[in-house]
Amino acid sequence: MSTPEKLYEGKAKIIYPTDDPEILLAYFKDDATAFNAQKRGTIQGKGEINNAISSHLFQELEAKGIPTHYIDSPTPNEMRVKRVKIVPIEVIVRNIAAGSLSKQTGIPVGTIIEPTLVEFCYKNDELGDPLLTRERLFLMKLATPEQLEQITQLSLQINQILSEFFNECGITLVDFKLEFGITSEGKLVLADEISPDTCRLWDQSETDPNRRVLDKDRFRRDLGNIESAYQQVLKRVLEHTSNPSE
Repeated sequence: MSTPEKLYEGKAKIIYPTDDPEILLAYFKDDATAFNAQKRGTIQGKGEINNAISSHLFQELEAKGIPTHYIDSPTPNEMRVKRVKIVPIEVIVRNIAAGSLSKQTGIPVGTIIEPTLVEFCYKNDELGDPLLTRERLFLMKLATPEQLEQITQLSLQINQILSEFFNECGITLVDFKLEFGITSEGKLVLADEISPDTCRLWDQSETDPNRRVLDKDRFRRDLGNIESAYQQVLKRVLEHTSNPSE
């Protein structure tokens, strides 16, 4: 059986068509990139780990009433998803100051953000995914005011669900990136993935600012032990998912 021609290849995934035009197959790669792909590498087993984490978290969110593109995961590296038209906006949800927010504003890393900050970036690699004001977003017609309000409210709901989930795993959800898409029926749903690639995660049992990192910052900042950090996140997610009453 020949492999179908890919529809799209991004930094972390390859998207393939299926026999059903409304269903796509996402293949999770081991490739790692940072700083708008200026830094490249490989994290062994990352594809399987991120697929497994994303699959479990999508199901967790679905169970709490959040609509997603997730259908199932037929193989360790693959996820079947609903075909959607991606809204060209990356949503950044921040609970604690870190990363670009601290670099651009001078707010010390670790500062609690109250209320939670929701930011929007233009999903465009050539332009470096620039931060957008709402006015620029509407000027560029990237979303309608109604869609942006729905995206904002869904992002805050997702943040509450995931923050509580990770907290029960002994992990602090510092910040994370979300993408949304619109189905053929016109429904807005959560898309892409939720993993250590797209979330900043800190181990609550560690106080050292380097040892606590359980996400792609280990790759960005050359902290080492990248695979073991991703595996630790998966282990805790699976343990919590299989023991929801604990």
